[in-house]
Amino acid sequence: MSTPPDPVPPPPRALAATRWSVLDRALVRAGRPPAEALRGTVDFAREVERLGYHRFWVAEHHAVPGVAGAAPTVLAAAVASATSRIRVGTGGVMLPNHPPLVVAEQFGVLASLFPDRIDMGLGRSVGFTGAVRRALGTEREAMEDFAAQLAELLRYFDGTGPVRAVPAQGVAVPAFVLAGRAGADTAADLGLPLVLAASADRERTRQTADRYRARFTPRTAGDRPRLLLAVNVAVAATEEEARRRQLPEAWAVVHSRTRGDFPPLPPPEEVAGRRLTEREDRYLGDALAGQVSGTEATVAARLAELVAATGAEEVMVTFATHDPAQQLDSYRRLARAVGIAGAGA
Repeated sequence: MSTPPDPVPPPPRALAATRWSVLDRALVRAGRPPAEALRGTVDFAREVERLGYHRFWVAEHHAVPGVAGAAPTVLAAAVASATSRIRVGTGGVMLPNHPPLVVAEQFGVLASLFPDRIDMGLGRSVGFTGAVRRALGTEREAMEDFAAQLAELLRYFDGTGPVRAVPAQGVAVPAFVLAGRAGADTAADLGLPLVLAASADRERTRQTADRYRARFTPRTAGDRPRLLLAVNVAVAATEEEARRRQLPEAWAVVHSRTRGDFPPLPPPEEVAGRRLTEREDRYLGDALAGQVSGTEATVAARLAELVAATGAEEVMVTFATHDPAQQLDSYRRLARAVGIAGAGA
């Protein structure tokens, strides 16, 4: 059961104009089936909408034991059907895995069914292992074609593609690029918004944001650089409890780096009780260092510093833990801390 939050001070001034959104990867919990994770994502989206968050995005992963979100446009349709106001999108569809025409058609369908609510977040990653890449019919080299694939995809919407993409042609679907430095250049060159993951190296994050703005070339009149900062954030009544909530996902990252796959999320006490090797301990520290955690007041202050340093106009929060109730409690506390309208829901 979540603890009722104590009163918190008004959010820092740097957050006054910031939008707040959610990226959910439909992570599987240890001992529970993937189907439960998918249904949980849809239920979670309803709660996030009540809290007043701006967007709810889902992700694409293939053949990963701990991630149920393998078909983001299908899951986005379920989320959009279960909600009424919040913008719904993908964070993201990995374009090297799909023909651009198919992606355009899928988003054309979504945007036709849910007008003015669909976002198209796009990434350049491919499968994590060689076996997965072969099953998808792609290889690492496909990432090098990302800019050309993205340009082709955009042409299907404006009607200049090699064929007519029905029902995408003429439909307005905002496109976003998910990326690090290389992707930031692509976003800038094509005049698109950038979703940048905040890393433990805050200076590098800031430099990438600056590089994107300096290189930005508008596609159409009025286009401007737009930066969305993706951050893993956990909030709780105490600093210790907030960090504890982040242990399951951080351990899954360690497991993927040392054993080659991202597992279902274990209970935090299981992670805390492990005897880690020196390598595992180092990776766990690295995973936690890139995250933000704490009480409402401390998290608001830390996020204000990040927003001020990068100039981000929106923060996309990603956080999951073994207990769905603790996950929702964290998002409720965050909404209160940063002053989202509807946070009292």
